[in-house]
Amino acid sequence: MARSPDAVAEPLRAVIFDVDGVLVDSPHEQAWREALSDFADPSGFTTAFYQAHVAGKRRLEGARATLERLGGAGAAAQAAAYAEKKQAVIDRLIAEDRFEAFPDAIRFAEALRETPLRTVLASASKNADALLARVILSEGRTLLSLFDADVSGREVARGKPDPALFLLAAAAVDTPPWQCLVVEDAPAGIRAAKAGGMAGLGIARLGDEALLRAAGADLVLTSLDELDVRALPSGVLRTRPVPLSHT
Repeated sequence: MARSPDAVAEPLRAVIFDVDGVLVDSPHEQAWREALSDFADPSGFTTAFYQAHVAGKRRLEGARATLERLGGAGAAAQAAAYAEKKQAVIDRLIAEDRFEAFPDAIRFAEALRETPLRTVLASASKNADALLARVILSEGRTLLSLFDADVSGREVARGKPDPALFLLAAAAVDTPPWQCLVVEDAPAGIRAAKAGGMAGLGIARLGDEALLRAAGADLVLTSLDELDVRALPSGVLRTRPVPLSHT
């Protein structure tokens, strides 16, 4: 069921999170670009290219999509080698802590702990857990510990924009898809959410609001601090009320 801002629909029972670009400013884009130098000219691998063609996809699919567009004839045949090189680069960047968590995402995840909503991680990346386990919060907890379930990196028949991974996430917390909200920064992820019958919240950290809206996002924000968390369990997807100014 489609939701529009301020519209009350089915009560929500779960929030499903992508990781890269939503919870952490991960080094994935940097790793893809750095590894590309052995296969094609990396100058065409811009942030806009990454968001449109790679973000949210499984590793081999992202490698193939990149080489089909930026490589010469037959370049896609090197997708497996490119994906392997990219993995080696990102393993190094993670070990060097070359990433950081978004403060608004941490606040959002912590605020959800005060609601009845279940929370699930559902990144296509097999590196998601390693990233979140290295983010230490107050009292020694990790960012990974805030979530009730995790299906990140799980093998599915098809990657985003197919909804398979998000459907696994819903099942992990025994919640029907139409009572789930997916938080995504990539158009492919928003399309996957909508294909699975879920609400989609787009977080536009890169000035890509138009791409997320075109993908079908029910609401697009530039910061998760803007979201009215208290309204979510009732199925209301909206920005926080702005207090009236006093004169």
